[in-house]
Amino acid sequence: MFTGIVTGVGRVARVEDVEGARRIEIEAPEGFLEGVVPGDSIAVDGACLTPVGLEGRHFKIDAVLSTLERTVAGRYQPGVRVNLERALAWGGRLDGHLVQGHVDGVGHVVDVDHQGETVFLTFTLPPDVWVETILHGSIALNGVSLTVSRMEPPDRVQIAIIPHTWTHTNFVDLEPGSPVNVEGDLLGKYVGRILAVRYGASPGNEPSAPDR
Repeated sequence: MFTGIVTGVGRVARVEDVEGARRIEIEAPEGFLEGVVPGDSIAVDGACLTPVGLEGRHFKIDAVLSTLERTVAGRYQPGVRVNLERALAWGGRLDGHLVQGHVDGVGHVVDVDHQGETVFLTFTLPPDVWVETILHGSIALNGVSLTVSRMEPPDRVQIAIIPHTWTHTNFVDLEPGSPVNVEGDLLGKYVGRILAVRYGASPGNEPSAPDR
């Protein structure tokens, strides 16, 4: 479990295909990996991944096919900057919102609008995330906890980004057409599931009948 508060920006150092997966080596900021051991959880652009190797400031993760298809990890190349967050410690501060690290899909940036010190970012959502999203609700974009400031049917969402968030994440690299990892609010998913089971509603990819 994570909070959506990015604590460092790393850089992809190497990408290679291994049996059944793609091994991605990431260079982390100084001090980020202190206390990390293989088997821990690290959010990479919001996707919960497991370091399988550690050396100095570098760690390696194995992304399986489903991760490569469902997230931006399938597009990683050396030099790409990635948002990083360590898993939430029990009793730690929850400054963002509860982020599972289970990316729901990939959205795409439509517009990057600089207005003074604020950046308004407009992007598309996958259909199943759109129906679970509410105005002024929470959403995770590349692992960053954000608040929805505007919704434009059928699939567009706008968020306002403060200067600190803009300069301390990989958002500075975004431009129209850029893919982004999206994770909808956990509460919205449960509400959608309850409606699907009880009333036959079918938000997104949810089944329209109980699994029994």
